[in-house]
Amino acid sequence: MESRASQVRLPYTADQANRALPLVRRIVDDMVSTYGDWQDAVSRFEYATSRSRADAPDTDAEALQQEAQSLARRIDGFVGELRDLGVECRSFDRGLVDFPGELHGRPVYFCWMKGEPAVAHWHEMDAGFGGRRPLEGSV
Repeated sequence: MESRASQVRLPYTADQANRALPLVRRIVDDMVSTYGDWQDAVSRFEYATSRSRADAPDTDAEALQQEAQSLARRIDGFVGELRDLGVECRSFDRGLVDFPGELHGRPVYFCWMKGEPAVAHWHEMDAGFGGRRPLEGSV
């Protein structure tokens, strides 16, 4: 798969993160959807293997395992595309990403999650999602 990213952009400003968001949003949408498919494939594989016995293996288990592995490789590809953009993936299921940047002269992460209309939050490098603060009034 060819990467949708053209070059690494580090560090980000809040404006740059928002300009990159249309591409990031497409990658994250694909990643979250594929992650759901992967979870389903893993569940079906686990069920198939639970029905298996040494003398009677489930015939679907191998195909389901291959499907789950293929989906995992696709997810890795989406994470790589984000990494190529300088964006860090924090959650496959929620579509949470961080854009490394600077705010008031110190390193921070600009934070965005699938479903949000814009990059409108930031947090300290060591704070994580729980330390999110609104950009409004910070910039």
